[in-house]
Amino acid sequence: MRQMHDRGDASWQELCKIGVAGLGVPEEYGGAGGLIEAHVVLEELGRELAPVPMLSTALAAQALLLSGNQSECARLLPGIADGTTAATVMWAPSVPSVVPYVLDGDTADVLIVSTPDGLFLGEATHRVHTPTMDETRRLATVHLSNGRQIGPPAPRLRDLACVALSAEQVGAAQQCLDMTVAYTKTRVQFGRPIGSFQALKHRMADMYVLVETARSISYAAVESPGLAAVAAVRCTEALSTVAGEMIQMHGGIAITWEHDAHRYFKRAHSSAQLFGRPHEHVARLSQTI
Repeated sequence: MRQMHDRGDASWQELCKIGVAGLGVPEEYGGAGGLIEAHVVLEELGRELAPVPMLSTALAAQALLLSGNQSECARLLPGIADGTTAATVMWAPSVPSVVPYVLDGDTADVLIVSTPDGLFLGEATHRVHTPTMDETRRLATVHLSNGRQIGPPAPRLRDLACVALSAEQVGAAQQCLDMTVAYTKTRVQFGRPIGSFQALKHRMADMYVLVETARSISYAAVESPGLAAVAAVRCTEALSTVAGEMIQMHGGIAITWEHDAHRYFKRAHSSAQLFGRPHEHVARLSQTI
């Protein structure tokens, strides 16, 4: 195993030192804390668009736990928990196959593959970084050549992914709101800060409601996985809307490379595609009613 994640750099190493990689991993495997603690960290990382592999690491740990394979958990989870083993999860129709848009797929030591037939430890013949408009999220195309089954199918894994992603989306939406409020307090037009205009006050109040309701459903879904699809839809729509409003209220500066607004706008749209689009989650919900 590599001694540290290739792209984790100083930020990820420091996070691993304080036990972030082990959140959600049982203590018997070297972890600490539960899913709520991991959720809090994911929200803060989403706020900063931190380019660290927390999401892929957290999902890989949960996939191993869902496998029920105690020997593989004992072999892999301690390294994942202390940050010396980089792992990720992908969804594939079968093994072998070619899987696009895999989180940190070109740098992970361990590839966990979720298929309709079960969970596998994948072997790749070729992995290549896939550049996207969202430069804060590292994705790759993975050519799976083989795999060893380690557990039964894990349909709950996608729900866990949606819930974890919703935490990032809430954090990013909160930052979009905070940036907008701060900007409207300092941008002066017609001799007064634009934040004093009633029309903008109403729009920012609506942004606040979107963020808070998204946060509520995101945390509720941690305790009730049946709400995962609801959280996915609500948090995706909240971040997309708030990011769009941020662009509008910042004006021309928001579409420059020098300002961070475009990064949050791109993150909003990339996250909306990551584990299923909103209309796909709505379709899942309709099947359960």
